[in-house]
Amino acid sequence: MSIENGRPLNAGRRQALGWMAACAATAGWPMNALANNPLVVGQVAPFSGPQAVSGKAIHAGIKLYFDAVNARGGINGRPLKLVTRDDGQKPEETVRLTRELIAAESPVALMGTIGTANLEALHKDGVLQSARLSLVGALSGAHSIVQASNIHIVKASYHDEVAHLFKQLAANGLKRVGLLFQDDTFGRDVIAGAEAAAQKHGIELAVRSGYPRNTVAVEKAVSEIAAANVQVVLLASTTAPAIAFVRQYTAAGGKGTIYGLSVIDTDVVLGELGQDRARGYAFSVVTPLVQRTTLPVVREYLQLKAASKDADIRSRSLEGFIAAKALVRVLQGLGDPTPSKLTDALNAARSVDVGGFVLDFSDDKRAASRYVDFAMFGAGGRIFQ
Repeated sequence: MSIENGRPLNAGRRQALGWMAACAATAGWPMNALANNPLVVGQVAPFSGPQAVSGKAIHAGIKLYFDAVNARGGINGRPLKLVTRDDGQKPEETVRLTRELIAAESPVALMGTIGTANLEALHKDGVLQSARLSLVGALSGAHSIVQASNIHIVKASYHDEVAHLFKQLAANGLKRVGLLFQDDTFGRDVIAGAEAAAQKHGIELAVRSGYPRNTVAVEKAVSEIAAANVQVVLLASTTAPAIAFVRQYTAAGGKGTIYGLSVIDTDVVLGELGQDRARGYAFSVVTPLVQRTTLPVVREYLQLKAASKDADIRSRSLEGFIAAKALVRVLQGLGDPTPSKLTDALNAARSVDVGGFVLDFSDDKRAASRYVDFAMFGAGGRIFQ
């Protein structure tokens, strides 16, 4: 006779438990994972359109770590379930789809939303605040996002990137800088940071030229910046227009060294431009390079990546991986997580070590990391830091 809680089981109950055990064996999940609902994490990001490469890369990094956690039994026996929506990087869609996802899936957290304008629209809407729901690993280093409640980034801000670059340029005697910027809140945030850093370090912003958001219409900017004869060009752009600019600027005879901000996917730059044309392209590094195998987080990422067949894993995927690992670290300390508990825990988390890369999410209105370095493509596509 089968017993449950000291009482004999009837035939129907025995049959139900037997069916659950069979399902658990088939799925490879422990019984306590079936006894609890999965922990749902949502990602509203561009999986189509000009920024799809970034949305897919970040998603691949998140999924890479979540799959590893689930293979070990999940979070206190509960599997992680990653649910996505494609916003095409349109701010109004980001808001609409985030609200839809929250209503349909009741996520414990959100991750990996991309774009300053998108994140500003989400914050202005107030849905995160009203739901006491946090968004971890948001992809923007804009000051407005760093300051926003319930939104956490896992890298340095754009102002940090530009300040470090201008300090380095001034130390090397390079003073004339041209700025390509996306004509939206992202680009204007970089301009504000560049103006402050230029004044501090004696840099001349010789020319500033914009292009429309979600386009590669950089022809006017190429003409203006090439004519200014600058020593350095800073690209405050996304990946596709950055590639278009490099092609056209070098074809126009531009001689300035090109520096791209961290939002630009360097794997795509190298793949699209080729090793010869990409040589000399410099870029900000705000999460560890995969060459830094002394860091445990990089070794873990590379080990899991080697066993994965996900074609979307690329250089930016490590940022998603780090964000996922940080989220899991905080979730593991909560017992039975809720959005509110997680938000409180994140706002108090001052030292989240994801493997040699430490993040401070505490609610003091600064980026979780201040790490900024620079690297450059050399001969054969090799990266020099």
